[in-house]
Amino acid sequence: MKRFVIKGDICFNRTAEELETHENAYLVCKDGVSAGVFPSLPQEFSCYPLLDFTGKLVLPGLVDLHVHAPQFSYRGTGMDLELMDWLQRYAFPEESKYADLDYADKAYTLFAAAMKESATTRASVFASRHREATLLLMDKMEQTGLVSLIGKVNMDRDAPDPLREPSARQSEEDTVRWIEDVLKKNYENTFPILTPRFLPSCTDALMEGLERVRRRYSLPVQSHLSENPSEIAYVHALRPDISYYGEGYDKASLFGRDRITGEAVKTLMAHCVYSGEKEIERMKEQGVFIVHCPSSNLNVCSGIAPVKKYLKAGLKVGIGSDVAGGESLSLFCAIKAAVQSSKMYKRYVDGTCEPLTIDEGLYLATKGGGEFFGKVGSFESGYELDAIVLDDGMLPHPQPMSIKERLERAVYLNLDEKGLRAKFVKGNQIL
Repeated sequence: MKRFVIKGDICFNRTAEELETHENAYLVCKDGVSAGVFPSLPQEFSCYPLLDFTGKLVLPGLVDLHVHAPQFSYRGTGMDLELMDWLQRYAFPEESKYADLDYADKAYTLFAAAMKESATTRASVFASRHREATLLLMDKMEQTGLVSLIGKVNMDRDAPDPLREPSARQSEEDTVRWIEDVLKKNYENTFPILTPRFLPSCTDALMEGLERVRRRYSLPVQSHLSENPSEIAYVHALRPDISYYGEGYDKASLFGRDRITGEAVKTLMAHCVYSGEKEIERMKEQGVFIVHCPSSNLNVCSGIAPVKKYLKAGLKVGIGSDVAGGESLSLFCAIKAAVQSSKMYKRYVDGTCEPLTIDEGLYLATKGGGEFFGKVGSFESGYELDAIVLDDGMLPHPQPMSIKERLERAVYLNLDEKGLRAKFVKGNQIL
């Protein structure tokens, strides 16, 4: 169903600063794309099927720019550890299990089902370093109807033997084999993304190999950046040739732009809690997307990213659940954590930095992150039609409330986990 009309209480961002609301309005989907939001239905669309969600909240589908599929199985555990210890005790041992395709099948079946049932419509996903298991995950995500970018993780040092690839050359070759296998499958909604885990786990030789792979296939890139003080100190010990963390990616043309051809390289960098001025300037200059992961940053004691400063400076910013550093796939949980932690940033780090508003939090999870996928994350005319419908009637209240107040309440009371009534991706209804 590519042509239809949704009636309901419609909310979306045109800018980060303002959430637009329309009571009892009509959202028109024409050939999978928004034709706009109207107070009354124009005659030219009167023949379209009407999906009547009167009294319910209609907003753009949520975009999760950073989630680890193999970590879904142990979400909510190990939350008393800091990042590097948490990786060694939980993440790496669990990801080692994905060499077993039977285990991967069970675990990824659960992950894909949870993603389909969530309010997320698009996601960028880390798999493990295992080629066959990553293909299995891609098969399962394709069946959900979501649009997803999925990466076979690369790591050739500082990991347990089952996760550490034998050599940089082997990692490069396995990545090429994986990409070639993906291309043969002709997925409609599932695409590869190059995924060096982070600089501590990638030798210089591997980064050089991934530069060749990226250039050969023109892939986007995802990784981690400036997340935790101990991680950053380790990076500088391993790479004395770089003046800031991001420069390690930049030297391999994996940081927004190809250093040789000048071509744009679509890049996601998760966290950026401690990015300095040089790193920030380079990310802005080269169009790198910052993925704010507030739940994870709190859980593994990394810190508070200055996300409001990034927005005000004009950087590209989205949000990530970062399961299992983040405890939930719910992006409403992530939005709530983003607003709450930004208040603590103002109180304890920089009193001149205003906290995020709920409007800005919703922007991060819709249009801000959606930009990585193109014209996604808004109901403005010409945007791909991703939408969710939430029934906040299950949250009764005695007083009159505006649509914006209802939506803020829905975020703080996790309505995306229990009140989802419909979900559309590119004009296709998948729930």
